[in-house]
Amino acid sequence: MQNKFSLEGKVIVVTGGTGIIGQSFIKGITEAGGAVGILGRNEKVANERAEKVIQSGGNAIALIADVLDVESLELAKNKVLDKFGKIDGLVNAAGGNIPEAIVLKDHDIFKMNMDGMRKAVDLNLWGTLIPTQIFGEALVKNEGKGAIVNISSMASKRVITRVLGYSMGKAAIDCYTQWFAVEMANRFGDKLRMNAIAPGFFLTEQNRALLTNPDGSYTERGNLVLKQTPYKRFGDTDELIGALVWLLSDSSEFVTGTVINVDGGFFVNSGV
Repeated sequence: MQNKFSLEGKVIVVTGGTGIIGQSFIKGITEAGGAVGILGRNEKVANERAEKVIQSGGNAIALIADVLDVESLELAKNKVLDKFGKIDGLVNAAGGNIPEAIVLKDHDIFKMNMDGMRKAVDLNLWGTLIPTQIFGEALVKNEGKGAIVNISSMASKRVITRVLGYSMGKAAIDCYTQWFAVEMANRFGDKLRMNAIAPGFFLTEQNRALLTNPDGSYTERGNLVLKQTPYKRFGDTDELIGALVWLLSDSSEFVTGTVINVDGGFFVNSGV
């Protein structure tokens, strides 16, 4: 019997593949049998992760590129096609917050750093649209069916203080995911679909200082997050793997334009 949850024989490109969440995505894809293109700016980490996959019996290739740079993405796409002959999936995992886009309580709300806001939106929105433009064409040309998975956020659904630029970028991702899914269906039928995962709160290098103190205890913000999360803990990035593999696999072939929350109940909790 065919295992529709398997990624055996599929080639998946992961942007942000040198990050913490990207590391879990690489693990999940390879454990499900897929070959993975590890795309990121950190050449050392990309090569190390690709080598680790290969040593474990999997198939991987390091792709050194910036998600905002068309030329480097084109080169990365060609490198994947030269090695594997096709691309079946794209995971747009590059993104995150930047310090210049954080608005603190003592900041003048009418003197926000507009350049910082723009950079945060660029990274999270255009850092998803541009790779989709580059790799999506190869997905359409593939003889099989393709899947694109974007990364949304709780910040696109609820007001999360301080992170305005990041929130605007991720809200745009939700809109883009739905709009582009419909457009692809109208043009290509069920050949190519797009969905997104909205993680709750996970401890990564980008948010660790906001959520934890140097001694490992939780900050005021960290405690507020846990209070709003019914599971009363932060997530482990490996807990995103199930949703990712499902959305990339043939088992979700009738699913498009959907945002899957993986958040320990944060979004649905009223706090009452």
